[in-house]
Formats: sequence, C-alpha cells, structure tokens
Amino acid sequence: MVNRQVVGAHYGLRDWLAQRITAVIMLVFTLLVLLALLMLPKFDFWHWQALWNLSLMRYAGLLFFVALLYHAWVGVRNIFMDYIKDSGLRLTLYVVVILALISYGAWAVQILWGK
Repeated sequence: MVNRQVVGAHYGLRDWLAQRITAVIMLVFTLLVLLALLMLPKFDFWHWQALWNLSLMRYAGLLFFVALLYHAWVGVRNIFMDYIKDSGLRLTLYVVVILALISYGAWAVQILWGK
C-alpha cells in the first residue's frame, strides 16, 4: 500500500480558475472600450471625457482594475512560491507586492472618480 504525503498549499485549481476568470473579465472590458471608441462620433478630449463620465464605463473600469490586480497577485504569488525558497524573503516580497497593488488600486479609483 502506498501512503501519499500531501504537501503544499493546493492553490492549483483555484489559482488556475482565478487567472482564467480575471483574464476573461479583462478581455470583455477591452472589447467594450474598443467598441465604445469605434462608436465615438469624434475622437477628441470632450467625447473621451463624456465616455468616461458614464457610470457604466467607470464601474466596468473598476471591475477591470480589480481583476487586473487580482490576476497580478495570483501570478506573482505563484512565482514567489515556486522560486523563492527562503520564507522570510518570500514574506517580505509578498508584503511589498501587496502594498504596491493596493496603492495601484487606490490610484485607479482616483483616476476613475477623481476630478
């Protein structure tokens, strides 16, 4: 009889799904923006601003950025788990990446809703 020893955090399927779902969200948003650009009567500052003043575009943009940040986190975390063996260094890098992603998220919100 073979005794299997279970090791690791078992993020595999969940991470794989997260990467695919967030990629689909980002693709749909990209197609939405391209469609909106094609439908603009004129590509100038005023029409671009009017496009981004629509709540649909702001919320879609926010969903895009949340998906992008989570997609980046899953990818970077998996790279660190695979290649950084020292747990202290890995934890430090996790904290740095998390702080960077939070600041990018706050910046995205400021861009989408700031004046």
